[in-house]
Amino acid sequence: MAYLAPQLGHVRIFIPGVSALRLIGTAGMADMGMVLSRSPLERLDFNNIALKKLPLDSSEEQGVRQVKGACFSRVKPQPLTRPRFVAVSHEALALLGLNGEEVMADSLGPEYLSGSKVMPGSEPAAHCYCGHQFGQFAGQLGDGAAIYLGEVKVPAGQDHELLRDNPSGRWEIQVKGAGKTPYSRQADGRKVLRSSIREFLCSEVMFFLGVPTTRAGSVVTSDSRVVRDVYYSGNPRNERCSVVLRIAPTFLRFGSFEIFKQADEFTGRQGPSYGRDEIRSQMMDYVIEMFYPDIQRNHPDRVERNVAFFREVMCRTARLVAQWQCVGFCHGVLNTDNMSILGLTLDYGPYGFMDRFDPNFICNASDNSGRYSYQAQPAICRWNLVKLAEALAPELPPDRAEAVIDEYLDLYNGFYLENMRKKVGLLKKDEPEDELLITELLQTMHNTGADFTNTFRSLSQISCPSEGEGEEEEELVRKATELLLQQCASLEELKAANKPTMDTRELAMLLSMAQSNPALFQMISDRATISRQLDILSKLKDLMETSQEELQSKHAEDWSGWITRYRKRLARELEGQSDVQAAHEERVRVMDSTNPRVVLRNYIAQHAIEAAENGDFSEVQRVLKVLQKPFSSQPGLESPAWVGGGQATEQGESDEEEEEQQQQAASTSTARTPVPYDSKPPTWANEICVT
Repeated sequence: MAYLAPQLGHVRIFIPGVSALRLIGTAGMADMGMVLSRSPLERLDFNNIALKKLPLDSSEEQGVRQVKGACFSRVKPQPLTRPRFVAVSHEALALLGLNGEEVMADSLGPEYLSGSKVMPGSEPAAHCYCGHQFGQFAGQLGDGAAIYLGEVKVPAGQDHELLRDNPSGRWEIQVKGAGKTPYSRQADGRKVLRSSIREFLCSEVMFFLGVPTTRAGSVVTSDSRVVRDVYYSGNPRNERCSVVLRIAPTFLRFGSFEIFKQADEFTGRQGPSYGRDEIRSQMMDYVIEMFYPDIQRNHPDRVERNVAFFREVMCRTARLVAQWQCVGFCHGVLNTDNMSILGLTLDYGPYGFMDRFDPNFICNASDNSGRYSYQAQPAICRWNLVKLAEALAPELPPDRAEAVIDEYLDLYNGFYLENMRKKVGLLKKDEPEDELLITELLQTMHNTGADFTNTFRSLSQISCPSEGEGEEEEELVRKATELLLQQCASLEELKAANKPTMDTRELAMLLSMAQSNPALFQMISDRATISRQLDILSKLKDLMETSQEELQSKHAEDWSGWITRYRKRLARELEGQSDVQAAHEERVRVMDSTNPRVVLRNYIAQHAIEAAENGDFSEVQRVLKVLQKPFSSQPGLESPAWVGGGQATEQGESDEEEEEQQQQAASTSTARTPVPYDSKPPTWANEICVT
């Protein structure tokens, strides 16, 4: 190992075992940079074009403030006490030309990737944006916890497939949780282990599921602490500050263009850069030139270029939300500030993958109205596109934008049906009845409380009809029915799932108010919420009058009817095929490469979080390894290794409160029976609350 002793004009190098001293000039050091660099992260080639192309806030004023006439503000990340790695994604770090093993072994790695030290060439900054949150314009928001470190040039030899959707030749890297920025509002700019692990794991599983997403390179935790009230219950606790490294071509979003918005007619708030139309033009030029170069080349007319750009953003958004729906993913907070200008899944907060299929699934416990429920996502994304179009005017003429938005629904339906046809194995023929067959499948899943992921995965095991099947058909349908019944909910599970979230007295009062004082009712509730509560009450009443045997019989009847129709459709799929066996094998292959065995269910993430909070990071690393091959069987990795208190793999400052929390976590986890990652969720998973 070489030890460097800085000198004026020269560098004296001491090499153990060698007595002679060499004097090397400055030019010689440049040639030896690769050899002598203390950290691979010091060799990253930064080229921070965004800060050169877009206005940068010149103020160095500390604290939260309104930032006018700028897209970025310079910031200083706040160091953590004793940062260390929880996990890294080798595949994500490879985008930057980094070797994951080297980064993990690098003593400076956790410091650089938590913002505790600033890498050479990095220029920390925070991005200014606005947003519509839960339908209301919130004014200036910005990066309250994320800090832009810079843009790293794509290393030579990068896989062209990875660059297909990143023509800029750079990867923007951020640290999320590295301290306050001018946009932190009431918060401290910190993130904790829970949220950091959830974002890290989900960013990566979405990529391996084939869903466009920002990436996550690492999670770092520390001995620094912040106080958090996890359930807003008045019981706060100290938690470890943790940081996620995020990677994307850019983190610009719909809300980036809302900083120019005039005063909102409902909230009275306006964008901090209202009236600075030249900056909007500058930002549009930057985004299109850097990330949509084909559009820039093919449309010399500025208006036509801007329309083509908006159409491409609309198309990518429609495709993205169709993919979410097809893997049962619910984002949870689809505000305009959480919508990527590149059509990527952005900002992983209270997300959730559906377990039991329910179109009204709400993953965010703070979303009382169900605005961002699973079934609402396609319409909400369209609403957000309307807000983006408003923010781009007059660069984007409103009448042209409206014509583009009119294309959205047909595009979304096309993408959704294309994906769903692969999920059910209808590959050879396109029949008008296919959409009805898929709708009936989802309705049957809803009626029976079937597990979304596992039911779709099971469909490839249903056999295609064969010639002369005759009496065997009934037996084959019965076996297929038994297969799918294994994924259905029990009577008690359905009762628990159909408990009204509104007190019956409150519901009665609102129903009365809807009749007697519609204006007041409109102010405090809405008909969709009331209708949903009445529907839940009706289902619960039916369930209370049903036995488990009656329910099982009804479920079997529902499934056998659908399976019979499905197999008839599969028979038509095989008509005219010269090699029926090859067609069947292709169907199974496509279905099994489209329907994952494993997704990041809340209980899987919770297991990993509890282990990490108890000092054992191995479960996070194990889950990441499983999620990197979500469509494959992985013997030896299919169940969590961590069951109880775990083995402490880190040591640091501790106190009585933390020890008590660890004991509680260990006690809770020990009492739970671990289940394989690809199984239906355990009953305790229903108790997990994400806000």
